[in-house]
Amino acid sequence: MSYYSASQFYKEKFGCKVYKISIDAGCTCPNRDGTKAYGGCIFCSPSGSGDFSADRNLAISAQIENAKRLVEKKMKGGRKFIAYFQNFTNTYGDETLLFEKFCTAAQSPEICGIAVGTRPDCISGSMLERLRILSGKTFVSIELGLQTSNEGTGEYIRRCFSDDDYRDAVERIHRIAPGIHVVTHIIFGLPGETENDMMNSVDFAVKCGTDGIKITVLYVLKGTELYEDYMKGKFRTLEMDEYFGLVKKALKIIPDYIVIHRLTGDGPKKLLAAPLWTADKKRVLNSLNERLNSK
Repeated sequence: MSYYSASQFYKEKFGCKVYKISIDAGCTCPNRDGTKAYGGCIFCSPSGSGDFSADRNLAISAQIENAKRLVEKKMKGGRKFIAYFQNFTNTYGDETLLFEKFCTAAQSPEICGIAVGTRPDCISGSMLERLRILSGKTFVSIELGLQTSNEGTGEYIRRCFSDDDYRDAVERIHRIAPGIHVVTHIIFGLPGETENDMMNSVDFAVKCGTDGIKITVLYVLKGTELYEDYMKGKFRTLEMDEYFGLVKKALKIIPDYIVIHRLTGDGPKKLLAAPLWTADKKRVLNSLNERLNSK
């Protein structure tokens, strides 16, 4: 089964393979500081889903150089990077300071663009205008954590924003800053969700106008509220073949112009409680490709 991969997308845009490196802008989240809630989404680790990011105490330029060295071993030809501001909510906080960090990253040697991870309810008009200007100078992607279009599930995971917030964010980005590439994060296997719920989430993101999609299986990390529910037996995680089947069905309803940025996730092994099959990333990728290419 063929699909429009991120690797293909970047190669078309930049002429070579591009590597994403995770950068920490030192942000927090309205779900953690009490603005909307405390503790974050119940699946989120203390690092704000940026467990592979550089040390936030380092300058952006130093983080970039350290991150480059981490991926050098797997590099094959080309040498371009996208600086991915991944931890927490990267449009939430001092906008002037955050934008300075984005610009510093964008101007660094071998950086061909930036990706900004954020929430749909945390993109102000002023921040979007800044990013619009930056997108005229370099590639800019905004990655939105939708996770699910099931509002009930959204309440359970303490997402603290609505589907309407997501729909509005995508519409505003495309209207105000059409040069920005929008990527939507979706999780398969959230507690209580059916196959229909998961496919509805994919369909919802497509209909709202996302440019790209990231899909991952739900993984349970120690120290999270989700882990507590898992240990109480309130839900089970997806088996590998079960997840692959869902991915294959999702790809059938995603138009071929939408970029598939990810079909697997890999939580930090030291925190991973379940599903343990996700820890062997190479095996997962090989098995997934076999499944997608089978009849």
